[in-house]
Amino acid sequence: MGRLVSGAVADDPELELVAAVARFSAEIPGLPVRVSTDRHALVDAGARVVVDFTNPGVVMDNVRWAIEQGLDVVVGTTGIGPDDLEEIRSLVDARGGGHGVVVVPNFAIGAVLMQRFAAEASRFLPAVEIIELHHDRKMDAPSGTALATARAVVESRNQPYRGPEEESVKGSRGGDVEGVRIHSVRLPGLVAHQEVILGGPGQTLSIRHDSLDRSGFMPGVLMAIKEVVKRPGLTVGLEPLLGLEG
Repeated sequence: MGRLVSGAVADDPELELVAAVARFSAEIPGLPVRVSTDRHALVDAGARVVVDFTNPGVVMDNVRWAIEQGLDVVVGTTGIGPDDLEEIRSLVDARGGGHGVVVVPNFAIGAVLMQRFAAEASRFLPAVEIIELHHDRKMDAPSGTALATARAVVESRNQPYRGPEEESVKGSRGGDVEGVRIHSVRLPGLVAHQEVILGGPGQTLSIRHDSLDRSGFMPGVLMAIKEVVKRPGLTVGLEPLLGLEG
């Protein structure tokens, strides 16, 4: 993802790639900058926006550092929970609220629409289960997209629902987010996929999104980079950027 994002930024005529940071220093063919291991290279290069695609164990430390440096931040790393969002909001406010942070569970525009359709459908079919499938190198389960979908469903549906909980093999029913069951699949060959299954008397409705290649995330990433400088404070998800807040 880091290589793809760097390439997409470098190729966009409205943006300039001034620095890249990773665990290992390297020269990447086609990129106008050398990859550094020191995140201060971002400040030294005069970066205005930093994009974080790291892992749940370090992302908050990176966000704290970037806010302290006065940088706008786009976060694509999953594992950002409600407490983390509150901390980010407080950190931005403490600096006067002039900088922006955009935290996005999924940069695929189709995935954003899938979540919106699922939340709308749950008003009428409150029994919902989510199956999310990702590559076997994904470091968290469930995915941030699945959690965001489950929370949207819980907020949208008109009545609570809780299905059967009996299991002959522990974990068979998946994780439980207020009655929305989430099942996580991790296999080589997958990229990012999610299916939301809604059920009612005599019928089911399936809403599915498939990311077949990581290039599908790039339009959303570039949109977030361009918008974060216009949005002081914390923004969560692509929905506000797409005009889908209502």
